[in-house]
Amino acid sequence: MEVDWTTFALEIINFLILVWILKRFFYHPVLDVIARRRAGIEKEMADAKAVEEKAQALEQQYENRLADWEKEREGARAKLGEEISREREHQMAAVAAAVEAERERNRVLDERHRQELRRTAEEQALAQGAAFSARVLSRLADAGLDERIVETMVADLQRLTLEQRQTLATSAAEAGVKMHIVTARPLRDAAQARLSAAMTEVLQRALPQEYAIDESLIGGVRVTIGPWVLHANLSDDLQFFAGGVRRAS
Repeated sequence: MEVDWTTFALEIINFLILVWILKRFFYHPVLDVIARRRAGIEKEMADAKAVEEKAQALEQQYENRLADWEKEREGARAKLGEEISREREHQMAAVAAAVEAERERNRVLDERHRQELRRTAEEQALAQGAAFSARVLSRLADAGLDERIVETMVADLQRLTLEQRQTLATSAAEAGVKMHIVTARPLRDAAQARLSAAMTEVLQRALPQEYAIDESLIGGVRVTIGPWVLHANLSDDLQFFAGGVRRAS
């Protein structure tokens, strides 16, 4: 059998042309469609993976936030517990302090009340004693007792300190000052003269004298010079200059 090489060559050419046509008009479009489908699938898979990763990230973020919130809640609960504990201690301390203050106030009030009762009792006792002494002394007092008290006052005047003398002299030097002498009964002229001389020596000047009678003195004398009062009488019940010189009220 003879081979027609020309025909064979033409068949080969036809085959190649067919292959080119198939490749050009069929295979490439199919490959393009497959490639586009594959690209679409890969994109969808990539998008799905991205969505999954994002979902996982959101889930992790949520879990982290949940854990943080739990920690914050525990911290806030612990802090609140501490604050409540401190406030309770503060309130209990305040209550204890208030109770102690009230107890101290009651103690002070009780002590003050006891002192007032004691002072009232002492004042009543002194008043009763003074009244009793006044009744007794009023029976014993006479002009002779008055003169003896004046003599005692004259002796006390001679024992005044320099400072006391200067204080009385300063008051006596003020304009219009008079010496008021009050006795339980009229003094004899000699007793008046001795008292006047002693006062003139202390005051370093002679002051106008005014005499008055006050039977409530019981016995003795009371001398007023400006703001100063000198006591030497039974009614005042004081020793001269053991409390006998004071500011006149």
